[in-house]
Amino acid sequence: MTSSVLSYEKGYAIQVNQPGDPLFYHLDYDERSHDLNMEFQHFHDFYEICILLDRSAAHIIEGSLYEMQPYDIVLLRPSLLHKTQYPKGLPPKRLMINFAMPRSLPGLESDYRELFNLFHAQVPIFRFSEERRGEILAPINDIFAISQHPSPIQSVAIHHKFVEFLCGLHRYAAENAYVREETGSSMSRRMYAIASYIHSHYQQELSLDEVSRRFYVSAHHLSRQFNKVTGFTFTEYVQMTRIRNAQQLLLHSSEKITDIAAKCGFASFSQFNRIFNKQSGMSPSAYRRSRPAQDERQSVFAAAGQKVN
Repeated sequence: MTSSVLSYEKGYAIQVNQPGDPLFYHLDYDERSHDLNMEFQHFHDFYEICILLDRSAAHIIEGSLYEMQPYDIVLLRPSLLHKTQYPKGLPPKRLMINFAMPRSLPGLESDYRELFNLFHAQVPIFRFSEERRGEILAPINDIFAISQHPSPIQSVAIHHKFVEFLCGLHRYAAENAYVREETGSSMSRRMYAIASYIHSHYQQELSLDEVSRRFYVSAHHLSRQFNKVTGFTFTEYVQMTRIRNAQQLLLHSSEKITDIAAKCGFASFSQFNRIFNKQSGMSPSAYRRSRPAQDERQSVFAAAGQKVN
């Protein structure tokens, strides 16, 4: 079955290699109903691209809410805390792409760095005109066709087409027409603003009283509404954000664990160690030993007990 722009078949999946391999692709064509909305936000150590094929939805990225229209391209780099919110009613169709790829090919390192800057855009969502959209997404349709006709070089062909897709996205990035809209109640918007503030200031001391004063809301009301909107208490969200950043530093830096604890806003190493064990199911040192930085392995908050969307 084909949509107006992207080839689509419900429940169809394309995979090259396995999660944790240096080169890995998983393209998942499916529907997601409101009933399957994730209760909590999550993050992982691979890249993710979400393309909605019909209806509308929303993405929460690092505490900020972004509305999505059909064929918006959402780019999520590793370690971003996020979740998708799907509307009530008929489940929207979407394509979810999880991937990892080596970017250290001799002579191409700077080009790959520039290409992957797409994932570091201030607002990592791209919206294009109908004509441009068809051109950018054409390589994804080629991947769909390639997957249906196995060959000895199928994986190479899929990789080639995916890089072509990223290059097209980079080529026309300046034409991005996405504009973030203010939606939801004023109180919900304020709670998302507070969540975003936590992501920007997790290294500092953050207290419920201090943040409530900054956002002109009572501490009691903030506590109740924040839990209602995000699914976390204020303290849980602060701790989760700090632990997520600590995990990334453990994986991708050689800094001392005590320095990481201080850098991520923990008042003491004992507090850091206790919360890290609770959320990760192991000590920081064990986490660093068991999850080498060169692996692109899935990393979610064990305490939330959620699956990748």
